Amino acid sequence: MQLSKSEEELMNHLWKLEKAFMKDLLDAYPEPKPAPTTVATLLKRMTDKGFVAYTTFGKSREYYPLVKKKTYFSKHVNGLIKDFFNDSASQFASFFTKETNLSKTELEELKKLIDNEIKNR
Repeated sequence: MQLSKSEEELMNHLWKLEKAFMKDLLDAYPEPKPAPTTVATLLKRMTDKGFVAYTTFGKSREYYPLVKKKTYFSKHVNGLIKDFFNDSASQFASFFTKETNLSKTELEELKKLIDNEIKNR
């Protein structure tokens, strides 16, 4: 299951804060901040999807992520590779290196990362 763009933005704030009340989440947004009702709706959807849970303290809820950021984005990237690049990591890498504005230095750093990963396997 995936998050919408606005849910991902909220989830990023929650991942960063680790645990947060509604006020903390609203404070994490830059101006113009979303309405509290908007954030409440997003949190309800994300709870229903199994991404977020909460602990109740009186009338307040402290929200926390149920899914790790690395796990979510790993599935997201693997889904992109499967859906848009015929499940081919090399097609993805080819697109990524040719169609993005990576500098020579960034490409060399990527090459080092790949070389190290090959060495470690």
